[in-house]
Amino acid sequence: MTQTLTIRRPDDWHLHLRDGAMLTAVAPETARHFGRAIIMPNLVPPVVTGAQAAAYRDRIMAALPEGADFKPLMTLYLTEDTDPDDLAAAHASGLITAVKLYPAGATTNSNSGVRDFDKVRPVLERMAEVGCPLCVHGEVTAAEIDIFDREAVFIDTVLDPIRRATPGLRVVMEHITTKQGVDYARAGGADLGATITTHHLIINRNHILVGGIKPHYYCLPVAKREEHRLALREAATSGEDSFFLGTDSAPHTDALKEQACGCAGCFTATNTMSLLAHVFDEDGALDRLEGFASLNGPAFYGLPANKATLTLTREANPVTYPSKIDTADGPVTVFDPGFPVHWAVT
Repeated sequence: MTQTLTIRRPDDWHLHLRDGAMLTAVAPETARHFGRAIIMPNLVPPVVTGAQAAAYRDRIMAALPEGADFKPLMTLYLTEDTDPDDLAAAHASGLITAVKLYPAGATTNSNSGVRDFDKVRPVLERMAEVGCPLCVHGEVTAAEIDIFDREAVFIDTVLDPIRRATPGLRVVMEHITTKQGVDYARAGGADLGATITTHHLIINRNHILVGGIKPHYYCLPVAKREEHRLALREAATSGEDSFFLGTDSAPHTDALKEQACGCAGCFTATNTMSLLAHVFDEDGALDRLEGFASLNGPAFYGLPANKATLTLTREANPVTYPSKIDTADGPVTVFDPGFPVHWAVT
C-alpha cells in the first residue's frame, strides 16, 4: 500500500482571493501548497482593464508571506464594453492569462456580466486570434430554468453556439458539475478543457439539504445528484488531459454564509490536496493525481509544469486542519468533507 506520493507542485486553475482583509488572510492558504492559480476577477468593482489587473496582482503579491513561491495568473472580467485592444495588449504582455465570462447574475458579483452574447462576439473573435483562453461560468440565468438544469442548458444554448461561431477559441468549462459537462468536455477537442472542484468530487445535493440546510456546502454551480458526482470523480481520476483542478475556493465570512440569504461558495484552499489524495486513493487512482492537479492544466494553458514538488504521506491518524481561518472581517469556515482524512502534505 502506497504510504507516500511525490508529485509536481500543483496549480489551481480557478481561485477566488477577494481583496482587502480577506485577501491578506486567505492568500497564504493557497500559496502554501500551490505554485500558481488563475485568479478570478469578480471583485467590486470587477477587474475589467489591464491596468486594474496589474493593480490587483500587486495587491496579491503584497499579501503573500515573505519568500512565498506563488504566481497569480490574472484574468479580466468580460463585459459587453470590454475593449478588444486593451485585452489583446494585456495578454500579449503576459499580464493576463485568460478572460472570465460570467453570465449576468449567475453567481457572486456577476451583475456586470454578459446579458447579450452577440455584443461580445468581436471580443471573442479577437481572443481566438491572439490565443487568449476564455474561462466560462457555464450556467444560464433565466428564471424559468431549474437551478439544477442550468449547466446542461448553457452547454446546449450558449457554449456550443459560441464555439461553433468562433473557431480556434480556447475555452475552459469551469467547475463542471454534471455528466453532461463531462461528456461535452470529452468530445470538445484540443481547444476545450474543464476544471473540476474538490468539493464537487465529495458532496452531492443531499449533503446540502438532508437533515437541515448546510450553508457551508452551498455553492454555485450547486452540487447535483449523486450520478453527476460519480461522473465527475470518474472524469477527474481518468487520467484524461481534458480535466484538471480548479478548486473554485471561494471565501465568505461565516456571517455572510449563515443568514437568510447566504452567499455561495466553499473554501477549500487549506485542505484541497489532502482531500484529493483521499479521493484518488479511494478510487485506486493515486498514480493519476499528478496529471489532474499538476500537469493537465499547464499543458492546456501552454505553460511548463512546476519544477518544485509536493509530497503527500498517508498517516495512521486522521490529519487535522483548522476549522476556520480568521480574518479581520470575521472567520471563514474551511470545507469539512464529513469523513476522516489520512493524507497529509509533508
